[in-house]
Amino acid sequence: MPDRIYKPREIASLGEAIYREHIQPQAQSLTKGSFVVIDVDTGDYEIDDWDVAATRRLLDRRPNAVTYGVRVGHRAAYSKLGPFGIPNKGS
Repeated sequence: MPDRIYKPREIASLGEAIYREHIQPQAQSLTKGSFVVIDVDTGDYEIDDWDVAATRRLLDRRPNAVTYGVRVGHRAAYSKLGPFGIPNKGS
């Protein structure tokens, strides 16, 4: 069990900070569209083309991880609109 209980906004804030400060600077070596899953307690993370695979590997090492996911090169990890995103106006 984690040392403390986090609110969802805290998880997002901590995860984004860890990503921006420690992982994103190495983004040249990351494949656009890959997922980064971060343990916000420790800063430990996993990267994979599949979010579930990255999450499972991280949880295998850190069963009590509080996780936050980022998709490299995208504003959000997921979209309600599906894989094609927002259509162009006039399309």
